[in-house]
Amino acid sequence: MKRVAQFFKVSFENFQGAVREDFPQYSDGDIREIYEKLPLPGRATKGSAGYDFFAPFTFRLGPGETIKIPTGIRVKIDEDWVLKIYPRSGLGFKYRLQMNNTVGIIDSDYFNSDNEGHIFIKMTNDTNEGRTVEVPQGTGFAQGIFIEYGITVDDEASGVRNGGLGSTTG
Repeated sequence: MKRVAQFFKVSFENFQGAVREDFPQYSDGDIREIYEKLPLPGRATKGSAGYDFFAPFTFRLGPGETIKIPTGIRVKIDEDWVLKIYPRSGLGFKYRLQMNNTVGIIDSDYFNSDNEGHIFIKMTNDTNEGRTVEVPQGTGFAQGIFIEYGITVDDEASGVRNGGLGSTTG
């Protein structure tokens, strides 16, 4: 196995701002406690390809509802590698919990963005059975897999990233 990346937490201030934006029900004390409990993503078994991302707080999604989760996590990735994020397969199978962008793509240069490379995961409960999903705090809800990639022989990309979604296109 190649060792190509390392997970870190974003700063408390970054996490606090992200939680405040979409989850005003949490006090600063609540956010501090949530932050302190954040585990870094990890594999469940030696043979697992995916690194589980854990719910920073309990969330509940009814049919058709969407949520944007600030994970509090960033990742430093070797050049020529990407982190692809998917829903945990059990949640997708049981509830049709799906990523809003189908697959999350975390590029190696995202780590140094102004937002500290904070990974957000936006998901929708796309059930066609009317089921509500509840994900308790600390439960794996998404998984990330590191993939090596190549570029074309005539590639001349020289841009520098500074931002998140959509920041690599004009």
